[in-house]
Amino acid sequence: MIDLFLDALLLKAGYNAALVAVGAALLGIAGGSGGTFLFLRKRSLVSDATAHATLPGVGIAFIVMVAFGGDGRNLLGLLVGSAISAGLGLLAVEWIASRTRLAEDAAIGAVLSVFFGFGIVLLTIIQTMSSGYQAGLESFLLGSTAGMLFQDAVVIAVGGALAVAFVLIFRRPMTLVAFDAEFAAASGIDVRRMDLAMMGLVMAVTVIGLKLVGLILVVAMLIIPPATARLWTERTDRVILIAGIVGGLSGYMGAALSASAPGLPTGPIIVLIGFAIFCASLLFAPGRGVLAALFRHRRFQLRVHRRQGLLALARGEAIYDPLTLAVLHREGLMRQDAVATEEGRAAAAKMLLDERRWALARQLYQDDEVSGRYDGLTPIETVLTRDEIAEIDRRIGPPAAVA
Repeated sequence: MIDLFLDALLLKAGYNAALVAVGAALLGIAGGSGGTFLFLRKRSLVSDATAHATLPGVGIAFIVMVAFGGDGRNLLGLLVGSAISAGLGLLAVEWIASRTRLAEDAAIGAVLSVFFGFGIVLLTIIQTMSSGYQAGLESFLLGSTAGMLFQDAVVIAVGGALAVAFVLIFRRPMTLVAFDAEFAAASGIDVRRMDLAMMGLVMAVTVIGLKLVGLILVVAMLIIPPATARLWTERTDRVILIAGIVGGLSGYMGAALSASAPGLPTGPIIVLIGFAIFCASLLFAPGRGVLAALFRHRRFQLRVHRRQGLLALARGEAIYDPLTLAVLHREGLMRQDAVATEEGRAAAAKMLLDERRWALARQLYQDDEVSGRYDGLTPIETVLTRDEIAEIDRRIGPPAAVA
């Protein structure tokens, strides 16, 4: 299986497998970067409504194609039907949210449930039809590449490439609208059109990804990558870039793994790989990761114990906390017999002096910069200038010696 997986990764598993892998990668890039705009706009649930709204279009397109004597499973025809249905779903959400007193989440819930229920009814009717080739149509629910034709793979690859091109062309205005709609409007950008462009991009990714991931799981390709990217950076342009990379990597590796093990469904594998990347990021991301937060908390604890220990040394108080003693011992500020070293006495005197400095500084400089930054741990030199500290020292008088 490993050899087959490597062949699939290197695009040596056949034309169809290669096209599916490339198409899935392009779709992942478009989904990750495109979903970022909704993520920043706090409208991620719109993608869920769009995905579920495609199901009636799939059913109606199948019925229409069979009625005209065609193959009801023609991918291009099904995608066109799902795109029309998804567009109607988006318009319904927007109309309900703008013309009624219902919030957008309520509109999304209503459209999602009604369209999906209607789609299930149509699939049930299709299963009773005597004509057409309805077998495998349920793959649009969870996605499947089994039995995918060469032209189907081409449609997915071309659609993914067009979606990526759309992101590259409209990245700047959509980013501005997603980050600050009011500023974008003041800059001359038509916010409504950019919102519609975002919705159109989401709809395109949803429709193209139906065959690969399925309408139930395609939402994950729009939400997981930007959520993952947000753990790594604070900058909007980098969130878009990282989300595209995560989405593309998930799609490519998922398609390759599915091609090497035909029994594994493509859509769930792509989603699971994306979720695995998210979990790794949640743990190891340097800014927002769980381990980074634990390290920051641990460093804060050690700084607090160091401060309390030095103040106790300066005041001649006994220290009983084992962690405080361990911190002072490790830094060479206290001997094993609980007597302060020369370095410890100097640090204790400085800590006590800084406490007195802060107390006077909060009286002299009654503003947010001083009072807001005092936490007992922030060095006073990072807040006040040397001249200000010198004036405070003059008012305090000579520091007391530490025994």
